[in-house]
Order: sequence, then structure tokens, then C-alpha cells
Amino acid sequence: MKTIAALQAVVTAASLDLEPSAAELDAIEQEMPLIRAEVELLDAQIITLDRPAAELDERRVRRARNRVLAARRDLANRASGEVA
Repeated sequence: MKTIAALQAVVTAASLDLEPSAAELDAIEQEMPLIRAEVELLDAQIITLDRPAAELDERRVRRARNRVLAARRDLANRASGEVA
């Protein structure tokens, strides 16, 4: 029977670098408009959970969805522009 203890040291030794790399931070920065739009959509949806949705709430959710779609479109266009 093989012991796992010897393998465990190898696994944990490789994962000591817990900080994100510069490339990962740049990727997060590129996606930040989408992340913010998704958070706004989530906030708008949470507001409607505890009460019936009024017309203003429906508009808020619809606008937030549109912002998410626009942010996704912009991110996809930026990504396709870098490849070309």
C-alpha cells in the first residue's frame, strides 16, 4: 500500500504562490465592466425577492440585463479584436 503523505508535500509545495500573476490581474481588469454589470443585475433581482415587482423594479432589472449584455458584447468584441 502506498502512502499519500509523500505526494501531499509535492502538491502543497507547488501551491504556495497564492498571489495572482500580472496577467491574471490584467484579465480581471478587462472583465471588470462585465463583473460590475452582473453585480448590478444581481442587486436588482435581490430587491424584487421580498416584494411583488413594481414597474420601476421591472425597469431596473431590464436595464441591468441590458448593461450585462452590452458589457458581454464589448468584452467579446475586444477579445476578437486581439486575436485578429
